[in-house]
Amino acid sequence: MNGNKCVLGRKYTLTHSDITGELFLTIGKEYAIDRISFIRDEVLGSFRNDCGLYYYAYVLVDDPTEEGREQVRNRIFRKELPGALSAIRVGDTELFQTYPELDDVPIWIYFDSNEEQWEAYEYYGSFREYRNSQHK
Repeated sequence: MNGNKCVLGRKYTLTHSDITGELFLTIGKEYAIDRISFIRDEVLGSFRNDCGLYYYAYVLVDDPTEEGREQVRNRIFRKELPGALSAIRVGDTELFQTYPELDDVPIWIYFDSNEEQWEAYEYYGSFREYRNSQHK
């Protein structure tokens, strides 16, 4: 793929407002650490090339402010991830138009938790499934 050099350095930070529900996407060479809140409900993502190009996203299931909320956070992340992936895809439309093959790279999500039952690494399809904003 010709776009490998362009995408491998991109870092995606997706945050939201708890008040309005509005999503905020920052794309850069580094994650937008200054946009991450203390409750750690962001989605961090990047394209990676380990034995083939894929999109990797990270979410923290553990609640840094209150113990025992892993189940609730896990449920919320799983409910909201399709909308988050759609926001990332729509938010970087120009890149996907320039390199349409990026719509077919697999998406892998790492659900990080200190509790084994909530830690997971799961396939979430490809960006082709998230090209419009119907996922909410």
